Parts: sequence; structure tokens; C-alpha cells
Amino acid sequence: MRLVINLILVVLAAALVYVLISTIQEPIAFKAEKEKRERAVIDKLMTVRIAQEAFRSIKGGFAPSFDSLEYVLNNDSFAVVKIIGDPDDPNFTGEITYDTTMLPAKDSMINGLNISLDSLRFVPFTNGVAFEIQADTITYQSTTVPVVEVGVRRKLFMGDYGKERFARYDAKYNPNSPIKFGDMNAPNLAGNWER
Repeated sequence: MRLVINLILVVLAAALVYVLISTIQEPIAFKAEKEKRERAVIDKLMTVRIAQEAFRSIKGGFAPSFDSLEYVLNNDSFAVVKIIGDPDDPNFTGEITYDTTMLPAKDSMINGLNISLDSLRFVPFTNGVAFEIQADTITYQSTTVPVVEVGVRRKLFMGDYGKERFARYDAKYNPNSPIKFGDMNAPNLAGNWER
């Protein structure tokens, strides 16, 4: 009888130790995984932002879809203007000329930054989920300006940690809130991780 009670107590003690260790390890594992996944998504969003800025340099506005972004950056060119003469020099008496050269966007921007346009749309740690992308023009301070917003909700890339219950480990964590850059209501390309 005494042996049975001792075995039950050992099993209960082992169960309590397991529960205690798991309650300590879960918040640590959540924090590490959250930081790793958010960093990868932010890095990808920063690359998308660079590509959108290149698109704007070529077309004057932002790409409304990843298909148009990829097409323009693969097939269009940047205009590079070289000024011959110094327009700021009061002693310059010659004629100021402008030499415009067209450089392929793919060669000049994409290859230098090592951007893979065919996978740019996909969110890290997902099986093919694409970033949400919106682009338009708005009237801002009496001027028509292009705006863009690209992002993804956290629950789509957080895997097992994309549930509401993990908010108890981080007061700022909301799996339904997006990580994004840009704003459809103002000409702002800042990411919400930068604020």
C-alpha cells in the first residue's frame, strides 16, 4: 500500500514539474519565434518598399498588384539624366545640356540589391500566402499624390502562435493586427514597425 502511494506521489510530482517547465518555456518560445518571424516579414516588406519606390520612379505612381510590379521592374527602364555644365556656377558661359540615358530596371536596381521579383509577393513562414497590396492616388493638401499600403496580418505568418491566447505574454501582441508599410490616407511609406 505504501509503495502504491509513493508511486502516485512520484507521478504527481513529475506531472507538476512538467506543467511548471512548460509554463515557463512557452512564453520564452513564443517571444523567440515572434521576433524571428516578424524580423523576416519586416525584411521582406522593406524589400517590397524598395521595389515600389523603383516602380514609382519609372511610372510616377505605385504598383496596384505584384504582377504589375514584377512586369515593370523586369521590362521597363529608369531614365538617368546627366547634366553637362554647371547651372549653379555664375561664371559658366556655355550651354547647359542634359543627356538622358535609359537603364533597364532589372539590371540597374534589381540585380544590385539581389531582389527576387518572382517570390517578392510571398509572406515568409506561410505556404504561398501573398502580402495584401493597395495603391491609388489621393488629394493631399490640394495635390494629387500616389499612395500605397502593403502588409499582412500577424496570424497568417505566426503559425501555432497566431492565436489570441498568446497576447497574455506580450501586451502589444494582437494576431489580427497587420505588419505593414504605407498608408492609403497619406503619402507615407513608413512601416508600422518604425513608429
